[in-house]
Amino acid sequence: MSKLAQTADASAITTGVMSDSAEHHADQVVTTDSESDDNVEKGIDGPMTRFLQAINWMPPWCRYDPDKPPAFTLGMNILLAFSTTFTVANLYYPQPILNVIAEEFHISYERSSNVAALTQAGYATGLLLLCPLADIVPRRPFILLLICVTATMWIGLCLTTNFSAFLSLSFLCGIGTVTPQLMLPLVGDLAPAHKRASSLSIVVSGLALGLLVARLLSGVVANFTSWRNIYWLALGAQYLTFIMLFLTLPDYPAKNQGLGYFEGLWKMGIMVVTEPLLVQACLMGFLLSAAFTNFWTTLTFLLASPPYNYSSLNIGLFALIGIAVISLAPVWSRLITDRFVFLFSSILGYSVELVGIIIGACIGRFTVAGPIIQSILMDTGSNFAHTANRSNVYSLDPKARNRVNTAYMVFSFAGQLTGTAAGNSLYAQGGWLWSASMNIAFIGAAILVAVARGPRETGWIGWSGGWNIRRDGAPVAKTDSPVAVEEGKEKLDEEQAGPSKK
Repeated sequence: MSKLAQTADASAITTGVMSDSAEHHADQVVTTDSESDDNVEKGIDGPMTRFLQAINWMPPWCRYDPDKPPAFTLGMNILLAFSTTFTVANLYYPQPILNVIAEEFHISYERSSNVAALTQAGYATGLLLLCPLADIVPRRPFILLLICVTATMWIGLCLTTNFSAFLSLSFLCGIGTVTPQLMLPLVGDLAPAHKRASSLSIVVSGLALGLLVARLLSGVVANFTSWRNIYWLALGAQYLTFIMLFLTLPDYPAKNQGLGYFEGLWKMGIMVVTEPLLVQACLMGFLLSAAFTNFWTTLTFLLASPPYNYSSLNIGLFALIGIAVISLAPVWSRLITDRFVFLFSSILGYSVELVGIIIGACIGRFTVAGPIIQSILMDTGSNFAHTANRSNVYSLDPKARNRVNTAYMVFSFAGQLTGTAAGNSLYAQGGWLWSASMNIAFIGAAILVAVARGPRETGWIGWSGGWNIRRDGAPVAKTDSPVAVEEGKEKLDEEQAGPSKK
């Protein structure tokens, strides 16, 4: 018990990286000699304290200056996108090689599938319990801490020969792999309003690329070398991501200093049942994710069966179709999502998906053109709609974007589980046409939810404010000052002015 208390004390001392002013902030980033002496006297100066001090330290060019806040550049946007690519990939490396893992550990295929299931379960746990913390603590050290700890635990996955240990570590690594869901609200905070949707789309594309890269690399590497090599490769990618972010990720003020963890979770729960816009977006995200995962899960069964009889490697290469969609998504977001109301982009995305599903259902059983067209249109519509939904809900409360994103992702993740389970069951009973019919129902329901409440409606149902799809108000000023930085600067200015008024 005393060791836990000491660790908590050490964390409280070393995680206070935000300050009342730039000078005080710099003093808190690196613990002073006198503080270190006090730690020694208290008996809490140990490896954990020194590790947290190292995480909190940052190069001078990354330190926050309220008088000259860092601009959100295209380079930073791309860096965050690639960071999400090589962290979210952790969730998908084992999926194509579950049969190889079963042979390695001398277990059944059914038991080896628990690796993917527990990794996803850990991810869901991290979404719910860790992501809301980003509204309370400084995000730079929080992001770096998660990446470093996850990468270190990943070493065990590379080395262990015990399957129970492998399962446990997979769950723990899944918990730490939530950093991509910290990047999205960060971009929502930092990107100028007139570029928010296109900036978010770049990071969402990075997420989709991570899924493709993981599945492709895992299948190819395991096909020609030892399956362990993909885990070693993933380990190197995680530490490389950590080093790049450690040297380049700017520091930003915490948005809700003084907000308690459980208080933050409670307020998130209240928002889910009291904010009509969030409820609408969460329901649409649930239905969209259910249709998307149902398609990609049952597509494997379709391509592995007559008349196609594709190998697992060919099925994995099929996912490369999505790269073109990923590359063009930011362009579409810049041309459409940033210019019109977000609900219009969501409905447009669902409509594109619906067309793809109908085409795939009609011709997918006898020509590969059906699945190809459907995958292109579903990837396009999904990316389009998710970006619009996130951009929309991020406008609710700038200081609660991580909790808003958590709520949206919990619903989306529940949709993924629903789509996978229901899709497999329907495919087993009625084949490709039955699973496609369920996708039509999912997207049709999403469109109904979308049209039930207009973009300017303040209540639960209705279209008060009109049908105009153009944005309201004057054009947004083109400034590179991010929301979080401005909020932090205002808070620092108020706190600095406090003593003088006294």
